[in-house]
Amino acid sequence: MSPTFSSRFFNPLMLWADVALTTQEMLWSAAAVIQLRTERMARAGLAPSAADQVEFQLMGQEKLAAASESGAAIVQQLHTTGHALTQRTVRDWLSATTAWLGLATSLTPAQAAAHSHALLNAGNRSLANATQIGSAGARVVQRGLKPIHARATANARRLAHAEA
Repeated sequence: MSPTFSSRFFNPLMLWADVALTTQEMLWSAAAVIQLRTERMARAGLAPSAADQVEFQLMGQEKLAAASESGAAIVQQLHTTGHALTQRTVRDWLSATTAWLGLATSLTPAQAAAHSHALLNAGNRSLANATQIGSAGARVVQRGLKPIHARATANARRLAHAEA
């Protein structure tokens, strides 16, 4: 099962914990990659082999590709999340306004009770939307971190295996 569909990912605290763990793994991998590539550069000296030149060129290309993918993922997630939250917020605001006006113009106790219930439901939905902002931020960070994390961990495995 994909981690984004797991029930723990509906809890903002768990989303941010996942971001922290993923970041930690990425940083450890990046440190290993930097060490291995720096050692390779030092060994190559002023006369790097063809394989060294390919690896050194790959460093820059991968960083640009990961940054580009990360930026695109962030923009896409911001667009999706922002649109959905805005749409729900406007819908709930209009629903609350309609219920409030209905309550204010109620002629019978039954109408007042129905409009009070509608107003309460709209308020609850608005509160739920507000609590989703923390989750939305974590999801944006997760999407942006994913390509960088993938490159760093893959490079750490590849370079560690090549050194062995």
